[in-house]
Amino acid sequence: MSAHVDTFARDHLPPREEWPEFLFTLPELQYPATLNAAAELLDAMVARGFGERPAIVAAERTLTYAQLLDEANRIAHVLRDDLGVIPGNRVLLRGFNNDVTAACWLGVVKAGAIAVTTIPMLRAKELTAVITAAEIGVALCDRRLAEDLRAALPSCPSLHTILWTHDAAGDALAARMVRRPATFANVATASDDVCMIAFTSGTTGKPKGTMHFHRDVLAVCDTFPPSSFAPEPRDVFIGTPPLAFTYGLGGALLFPLRAGASTVLLERLTPETLLAAIDAYGATICFSAPTSYRAMAPLAGAHRLTSLRACVSAGETLPVATRTLWEGATGVRIIDGIGSTELLHIFIASSGDAIRPGATGTPVPGYVACILDDDGAPLPPNTVGRLAVKGPTGCRYLADPRQRDYVQHGWNLTGDAYLMDDDGYFWYQARTDDMIIASGYNIAGPEVEGALLEHDRVAECAVVGAPDPQRGTIVKAFVVLRDGDGDAALVTELQEFVKARIAPYKYPRAIEFVRELPRTQTGKLQRYRLRSNEVNV
Repeated sequence: MSAHVDTFARDHLPPREEWPEFLFTLPELQYPATLNAAAELLDAMVARGFGERPAIVAAERTLTYAQLLDEANRIAHVLRDDLGVIPGNRVLLRGFNNDVTAACWLGVVKAGAIAVTTIPMLRAKELTAVITAAEIGVALCDRRLAEDLRAALPSCPSLHTILWTHDAAGDALAARMVRRPATFANVATASDDVCMIAFTSGTTGKPKGTMHFHRDVLAVCDTFPPSSFAPEPRDVFIGTPPLAFTYGLGGALLFPLRAGASTVLLERLTPETLLAAIDAYGATICFSAPTSYRAMAPLAGAHRLTSLRACVSAGETLPVATRTLWEGATGVRIIDGIGSTELLHIFIASSGDAIRPGATGTPVPGYVACILDDDGAPLPPNTVGRLAVKGPTGCRYLADPRQRDYVQHGWNLTGDAYLMDDDGYFWYQARTDDMIIASGYNIAGPEVEGALLEHDRVAECAVVGAPDPQRGTIVKAFVVLRDGDGDAALVTELQEFVKARIAPYKYPRAIEFVRELPRTQTGKLQRYRLRSNEVNV
């Protein structure tokens, strides 16, 4: 039975016939009917004897598991007793990667409410879209991020209460917490009650709200981490993705807590400061994106990184050149993976001796995957088609007709073009709308990008199909140089460089030098802007 008094989330789930098929094939995925994810991640760990171990290491303080439980309980009390939040209400979280945001997320879930976490860079228009779609009534917002939320208020009639964090005022969150008990009776939510709504980052258009249950939160903890890097209590997690990004929520909060480990939460990490933090805190597991690993590789020699034992990459395809640079600089092999906001976290990956450079990997235990044609029929090995996935998590959009696009024939269709080889390894080709067909050839942009990135002058690049009056479509590369300006001679040099590394027909017939590549606020490349030439030269 649902514990939600406010039934908004359940009322706005897609029709059951539009859900994907869910699989619970592993013993560890057999969750009880009553389940509160925050209680399992925090209360249960304290009960197991982890109370005095460090949970969160922040810039200004370290919180043990017992102290984090204390703060999450007080926040749950403030939500319920001060603000009138009832189970099922949506609560907006607006903050940086720090101990306060983490404690707020746990407090919201303990109270049976639904966390809707947003990245700091969202502006008023984007916040309005999130708040109105989820009909959010209460927000916990970092005072440093007040301007845009206040600007959104006139367009958000549902949002009636804002409580400020990082604020010393007597009516702010910190002062209210002091007045509330350090114990809290967790709401006995159902395992299939929604506990979070994550909005997609918008690489393909209007963001979509993805709804995840309490059991989903534990399922991603009990599948990818144990099979890929086997976290232990001694581990120290660190990374760059924001907690509002499901990749970051898992890597920076859920996974370490589930393992009894600690996590380093620092605001505004850059490649330089991330390397320094790994050194300073003895981090053992790092979550980041390919662009960060590529930027950090030349700087790694100036830092002591001997504590690192696992590095995870996701968000974009990992070029072989980036993998080689990082592993050469640190000796640590990168665990490449693909996940999605719709499935909450990574579902295909490989680690250790199973890594095949260039391949994403094989399905994470608990998940299955295949390649489908346009009619939904499975394709044979070594044939490019649509990646389809099933497992313990899956897509359930918040009142969005695009549910029928993402879920077909019981499969989650991620929007990626892949092929599966004879050994069951999955090889990324492109987004399904990014496959370039030129002169009768199918050309995957990431393959061309990987070749360009091997050139010493190339810092970043992106390849798309561009219209051509003679050929219909040609391969076009947008290139960010490490230094200096590009000219016609360099265009020719890069074209010949690519021809020498991959099939000549794949070389970019057009190359444009740009200052930067367009990306979403979570760092994902916006290829649609490149195709429409919305880029700064």
